[in-house]
Amino acid sequence: MKKIVFPLLILFLISCQKQIEKLPNGVIIRFKVRTENQVKAIKVQALSDKIIHVLASSEDTFSSEKSLMAIINPDELKYKCQVEEKGGFIIVHTPLINTKVSLITGEISFSDSTGKPVLMEKQGGGKTYIPYKLDGKKCFKIREEFESTSDEAFYGLGENQNGLVNLKGKDLNLYQINTIAFIPYLVSSKNFGILWDNNSISKFGDIRDYKSISHLKLYSPEGAQGGLTVVYTEVANPEKVYVKRTESEIDYEYLNSMKKIPSGYNLNSGLVKWEGSIESDTSGLHKFILFTSGYTKLWLDGKLLVDKWRQSWNPTSSRLYLSMEKGKKYKLKIEWIPNGGEAYISLKYLPPLNQVEQNELSLFSEAADQINYYFVYGKNTDEVINGYRTITGKANIMPKWAMGFWQSRQRYKTQEELLSVVKEFRKKNIPLDNIVMDWFYWKEDKWGDHEFDSSRFPDPEAMIKELHQMNTHFMISVWPKFYTGTKNYDYMNKKGWLYKRNVENKQKDWVGYVSTFYDAYNPEARKYFWDQMNTKLFSKGVDAWWLDATEPDILSNISTDDRKQLTGPTAIGSSTKYFNSFSLVNAKAVYDGQRVTSPNQRVFILTRSSFAGLQRYSAATWSGDIATRWHDMENQIACGLSFCISGIPYWTMDIGGFSVENRYVNAKGDDLDEWRELMARWYQFGAFCPLFRAHGEYPFREMFNIATENQPAYEAMLSFDKLRYRLMPYIYSLAGKVYFDDYTIMRPLIMDFESDTNVYNIADQYMFGPDILVNPVYRYKERSRKLYLPSSTGWYDLFSGKYFEGGQSIEAAAPLNIIPIYVKEGSIIPVGPEIQYASEKIDPITLYVFTGKDGSFKLYEDENINYNYEKGAYSEIPFTYNEQNRLLTIGNRIGTFPGMPESRTFQIIWVGKSKPTGLNFNVKPNKVIKYNGNEQIIKME
Repeated sequence: MKKIVFPLLILFLISCQKQIEKLPNGVIIRFKVRTENQVKAIKVQALSDKIIHVLASSEDTFSSEKSLMAIINPDELKYKCQVEEKGGFIIVHTPLINTKVSLITGEISFSDSTGKPVLMEKQGGGKTYIPYKLDGKKCFKIREEFESTSDEAFYGLGENQNGLVNLKGKDLNLYQINTIAFIPYLVSSKNFGILWDNNSISKFGDIRDYKSISHLKLYSPEGAQGGLTVVYTEVANPEKVYVKRTESEIDYEYLNSMKKIPSGYNLNSGLVKWEGSIESDTSGLHKFILFTSGYTKLWLDGKLLVDKWRQSWNPTSSRLYLSMEKGKKYKLKIEWIPNGGEAYISLKYLPPLNQVEQNELSLFSEAADQINYYFVYGKNTDEVINGYRTITGKANIMPKWAMGFWQSRQRYKTQEELLSVVKEFRKKNIPLDNIVMDWFYWKEDKWGDHEFDSSRFPDPEAMIKELHQMNTHFMISVWPKFYTGTKNYDYMNKKGWLYKRNVENKQKDWVGYVSTFYDAYNPEARKYFWDQMNTKLFSKGVDAWWLDATEPDILSNISTDDRKQLTGPTAIGSSTKYFNSFSLVNAKAVYDGQRVTSPNQRVFILTRSSFAGLQRYSAATWSGDIATRWHDMENQIACGLSFCISGIPYWTMDIGGFSVENRYVNAKGDDLDEWRELMARWYQFGAFCPLFRAHGEYPFREMFNIATENQPAYEAMLSFDKLRYRLMPYIYSLAGKVYFDDYTIMRPLIMDFESDTNVYNIADQYMFGPDILVNPVYRYKERSRKLYLPSSTGWYDLFSGKYFEGGQSIEAAAPLNIIPIYVKEGSIIPVGPEIQYASEKIDPITLYVFTGKDGSFKLYEDENINYNYEKGAYSEIPFTYNEQNRLLTIGNRIGTFPGMPESRTFQIIWVGKSKPTGLNFNVKPNKVIKYNGNEQIIKME
C-alpha cells in the first residue's frame, strides 16, 4: 500500500507545482484536484515584515471586491519577500514571520523568525465553505478554525455587555445592535492579531444556533412531563391568577412574538413566573442564553444566576452555563416583571460541545465570496494594534477640548435651558468643555430636515456663539433617519437613496411618524447627507457630531431577518453581506465632508455603532443605551477594555447609564442615597476613560442636579472632574501618542504585563496610559475593594504615596471620595494647575517622579484644534529619570508650532519608598525649574 501512495503523492505535488504562481510579495496556489466546496485557491501576500494577507477561495479565482475596512491594496504594495517550496509546503518568509501552506491540504500555519509556532489552522485545514444563493448570486457561509493551546487568551472583537475581557472558550454573536458594537479584530496573548475582513453577521466560538428549551425534556413542579408551569399574575396582587398554563418554550424575543402573550394581559403591571425542571439526553456543559428586559430573576438548580433590570424597550442578554448529567432533572425558576407595555424575554440553550472545539479559535461569517483575513504579528500588543491601524488607517488626534468633560442630557428642550446649564457650570467653577444637544431639536414632524424648531431655539447661531464665548463646545445629534414628507426625504427618495421597506410597511416610530434611513453605501447619498448637515448645522458653528442609531436601527426589537429587509438592498450589494458596516460608511460621509468644507478644523464624531476602520474618520463610540444598575456599571469596564484593544482608541459610555429604574425618578431616602453614590462611583470611573461624558434620561446627570454642594457625592464627582483636568498634560500627550505611535489609552492589563498570567482574566482593572492603574468601585456601600497589583514592578498609591510590591492581591481602601489608583514605579506624571476648560493655559506643570526604576515620558503639545500636526507643527519635551544616578533629565524640546510657549515652569516632586508623597496640590515642590527648550538635568536631593 505504501508503494502505491508514495508515487501518487509525487504526482500530486508535481500537479500542484504547475499551479503555483509567485507574486512580488507572495504566492498564489491553486488546488485543481480539490473536491467541491473545499479550498481551491489560496493567495498569501506579505504586506510588511509583520502583516500577512490571506485569501482562501473555494473557486479557482478570487473576488476583486474592494474592502471597506482596509485602506491598503495588497496587490499594489511594493513589499518584497522570499517564497520557497520545501517538503510539500510553500513558505512565505519575512524577517519576522514564516507563513507555511500545505500543498496537500491547504492548511496554513504561522511561525516566528526562529520557527516557533504562533498560529496554525486546525489539522487538515480549518476552512469551511457552505454555498447558497444570495439575491440570485452564489455566496458562501464561511468558517476558519485555528488550534489554540490552553495557556492562550483572546481579546477584542469590540463591545460586549457580558463582562468579558478574555474571550478564550467563550462564544459571541458578532453583529451591530444597540449596546453592542462589533469590530472584527481579535488579539491573542501570543502577540498576534487577526483582522477578519467580512462585513456580515459573524460568530466567534460555537457557531451553532441556540435552540428552544423545548428540545430539552421539561417538567412541571409536580413532575408532569411536557412543559414548565407558568403563572401570569400581577405585581400588586400576586395571588390573583390571570392565566396558569403549561409552556414548552420561553420565546417572547421580538415585537412579532408578543402575540403569544395571553390576550389582554397587562405587561405594565404583570408578574410572570415559570417553574419546573429540565432534563437533557446528553451529559456535559450546557449553555443558556437569557434575553430579557424589565426585572428578571433566574435560578438554575437552586442557584440565583440572574438578577437584572433593563428598560423594557431595550433588552439585554445573559449567558449561563450548567453542567448537566444525562437523565438528571435540574430545577428551573424564572420570575419576570415586564415593567412596561413593551417587554421581552426568551430562554434558549445549546447542548455540550467537545472541549477541543470549544477552546479553538473559530471565526464564522454568514455571507462571503471567500475567506479573507490579515494576520498581524508583533513583539507586544501595541505592535499588534499598530498592524491593525496600518491596515485600516491611523486614529486622528482628537481636538483637545474632547479630552475634557462633556455634559449631556436626554434632552435639552430649549435654547435657554441649554445655555442656563452651561452658565451654572461656569458659576460653580465645574470644569466643562462640551455641551451636547440630543435628538428632537427639530419640529415634531420634521425629523431629517436638520433644522432647529424656531419656537424653542429662536437663534441657534447666537446660542452657539454664546457657548463659544463661555469656552464651551457644541455637539449635536444627527440621525441617518428621515420622516416621509420632509424636504430631504422627498429629494433622497427621488434619487433612490433611501431604504423603502419600512415606508412600504407604513411603520410608525415611537413619536408617531413613518420614517426610514438613507443608504450610506451610496457615495452620492453620503455627499448629500453632509451637504444637509453643513447647510443647516455646521454653518451655524457646530463643533462636533453625535451620529445616533448607526447600527442602523430603523426599527428596534425585530428579528435579524426583518432588520435585513429594512436595510437593503444597499448600493453595493445585499444587506446580508454588509450588515455590520453601516456606521463606517456613515462616518465617512461626515468626515470627508467636513475636511473638504473646513480643512483645518478637526472633525469629531461620536457614533453608537462601530466597525474596523472607524478610527480613521476621527470617530469614537459609546456603549449605547445601557441601564443604570451597579452591574451595568461593572460591565462597562470590560466593555471599554474589549473595545479599545480591538484597535479603536476612543470609547465612552453614558455615565450613570441611559435609563433608570422608577425608584430613582424623584428618589427620596435610601433610593436617593444609592442614586448619588452610584453617580459618584460612575463619575470616578468615567474620569479615567478615553472620553469623559455624562448622559442619560431623567433624573438629570449634571452633578449639581444629582447632589447639592458640600454633599459627599457632589464633592466626589467634582474632585474627579478637577483631577481629569489636572491630568490634561498627561492625557493630551497620550492623544498625541495614539496618532504617532498607534497607542491605546485605556488598556487591559495584558497589554503591559503579558508575562504575568494572573492578569489574563482581570476585567475590572486597567491601565490608563503607561503609568496609571485604575480600579473602579462598582458595589453599593463598598468602602474597599480587592485588586491585583501586577508583577515586574512596584506601585505607589496615587493619593497617599504609599509603596506596594507588585505581584500581590490587596484589599485597598475606597472611601466615597476616591477609588484606588496606583502609579507604576519609574513613572513621570505631568500635572497641571486647576483649570476650567482643556485649552486654558497650563503653567506651571508639576512633574511627579515616582522613583524606584528608570522611567520616561514625552509631553506632547500642538495647536489643539487643527490638522497642522499632520504637517509637523507640534512639539515634544522628553522627560527621563535614571534611578541609579537619581537624575531627572528634561530634554531638548523637539519641534515647534504657532503659539507655542517659549518657556515653561516645571515643578518637581519626588516620590519614593521612604518618601510617601501623595497627589497633594498644596505641597511645596522639591525643585522649580525655568525651562526655555534646552536640556536641564535635576539631581534628586
